[in-house]
Amino acid sequence: MDEPISIAEQYPARYWHRLEDGRIQCDLCPRDCKLKEGQRGACFVRGRINDMMVLTTYGRSSGFCVDPIEKKPLNHFYPGSSILSFGTAGCNLACKFCQNWDISKSRSFDKLADQASPEAIANAFIGAGCKSVAFTYNDPVIFAEYAMDVADACHELGVKTVAVTAGYIHAQPREEFYARMDAANVDLKAFTEEFYFKQTGAHLQPVLETLKYLRQETPVWVELTTLLIPGYNDSAHEIGQMCEWIARELGRDVPLHFTAFHPDYKMTLIPPTPSSKLTEARRIAHSAGLQHVYTGNVHDLSGGTTHCAQCRQALIVRDWHQIREYAVTENGECPQCGARLSGYFGKFEGQSGGGRRIPLAIGN
Repeated sequence: MDEPISIAEQYPARYWHRLEDGRIQCDLCPRDCKLKEGQRGACFVRGRINDMMVLTTYGRSSGFCVDPIEKKPLNHFYPGSSILSFGTAGCNLACKFCQNWDISKSRSFDKLADQASPEAIANAFIGAGCKSVAFTYNDPVIFAEYAMDVADACHELGVKTVAVTAGYIHAQPREEFYARMDAANVDLKAFTEEFYFKQTGAHLQPVLETLKYLRQETPVWVELTTLLIPGYNDSAHEIGQMCEWIARELGRDVPLHFTAFHPDYKMTLIPPTPSSKLTEARRIAHSAGLQHVYTGNVHDLSGGTTHCAQCRQALIVRDWHQIREYAVTENGECPQCGARLSGYFGKFEGQSGGGRRIPLAIGN
């Protein structure tokens, strides 16, 4: 039985309509949840109360953390800058391999300790010395109204916004949501419908449509992440097909991150991804024409280094999430050949260190 929706959780939500049989349908994502009075959607945070759709996590966060932006991961969006990350609870996918399952799969709001208005959060980001804010940990699509309001408040103060997302969203809310985002890391979990359906409870095509929309119709900077799970989505054939599609439909300059799986949630018996598999995947991606391919969740200097797409000069050398060498000009150019590096760059002033959780006792 669904947890009762309290008065404090009844923030009016967008993106729904009434059905002839008396139910209401959520139109935010392709799950199209159809709800009776008192029921919650599959994401758990959107529900029906008093004959309308409400968002139960507006103004409520699972916590705030200052991270290097490379941790999102974003390697071509103001490298070396700090980003303040936060999320809520719940998710509209059901990934058996979720690495943040304690937050995204939570069906309790006990973890939502920090509360703040969009304006208070925007000011807190500046106070923390951050250039941008990331909506992450769980998918911001499901708390779209809150994320969009925070993004509007951030933009008024010159703060950039980043969505870390699976891209599982319908066309209308997609347009409104990404109009407020400056960058996105989209989790392309695999390249087969079978994997999406069996391992995430979702479908591949809506994610591909989101990716094409972002690259072809918006100025949003996009990077992709694929978690390689041994025996599930790591075959050379599937990786090759995916990389060829990315090069053809999104462009050869889209950064792609292959990250290592570790046993978690409902996949505790699957072994970790060997570093050799990440190296192989990176080689396949390069062969498909992709210019910027990275490895993650492993120690790999080569797989963390950004090269000039023209002369192959090493421009940004990373050790895990830390930048060891930085040679890109403020205009984002290679100092050796003058070629423009895809992405957004500025003056590099070094990094402030690893991620650190911060309390935001800033009220509503």
